[in-house]
Amino acid sequence: MRAQVGEHHPDLHTVLEHLVSSGGKRVRPAVTLLTGKMFGADPDRLITLAASIEMLHTATLVHDDLIDGSLLRRGIPTVNAHWSPAATVLAGDYIFARAAELAARTDSVAVMQSFAETLATIVNGEITQMFTSRGVANREDYYQRIYAKTASMFVLATKSAALISQSDEKIIETIRQFGYEIGMAFQIVDDILDFTGEQEEVGKPVASDLRSGLVTLPAIYYQENNPDDQDMEAVLRGEYNNDGRMKRLVKAIRSSGAIQQALDEARQYVERGLGFLEQMPDGIERQALFELGSYIIDRQV
Repeated sequence: MRAQVGEHHPDLHTVLEHLVSSGGKRVRPAVTLLTGKMFGADPDRLITLAASIEMLHTATLVHDDLIDGSLLRRGIPTVNAHWSPAATVLAGDYIFARAAELAARTDSVAVMQSFAETLATIVNGEITQMFTSRGVANREDYYQRIYAKTASMFVLATKSAALISQSDEKIIETIRQFGYEIGMAFQIVDDILDFTGEQEEVGKPVASDLRSGLVTLPAIYYQENNPDDQDMEAVLRGEYNNDGRMKRLVKAIRSSGAIQQALDEARQYVERGLGFLEQMPDGIERQALFELGSYIIDRQV
């Protein structure tokens, strides 16, 4: 990833080094590498693919932070905290381009097609979120949103690793389903941590999504359980800028059963995913992917 700037503007070296060095769980490339090794993929192509997927993820974060006006991610200043909006957009575009170039190095048209489809899904999800999802407490909208935002990348990681391993169609579809299930669970847990974590732990304000009008699964469960809550009704009307009301609502959601209900649903996604994984070749890679399921549910950041 660090080698992808080449002979370009020195500030691009700076921003890419900043992004690569600023942490992150590297879950997506880990899933890619473990899946590919489980299927016997060529190591060089597999590492290239994993780097491509993590750079795609990194590029989406650069644009997300600009769209959301976020100045911190994981407690570290974002690119747009240092650069103008125009320069930040261009930096994100550059990283997208380098990610695509890495994907092309796998010499797989099918991987390139999946890469392009995933990028289109992510962008369409962002546009939908921007124009139609705020103030909407609708499960179907939520599931589509988190698939576009997160699960699609896990699908890309698992499916592409199987593709370069030249696995048969049944294996590719089964491991794709595993990626979908754990990706959905991963984002649900992220949305839970948005309520239960502290700002210094999650690196952003608590309940940041709800404060911007995005109703995630814990808030959906709370609304279903408390349909007459006036603070929640105000959010659904688009009134989510009242700090006192929002603090009261966040406290109510935290102390309700909605957090546990959302966690139980995430656990169900993981259990379904592990069911698909059980059909894969046994070995240390499959065991590590099983353990990833526990990590997704139990993680604190």
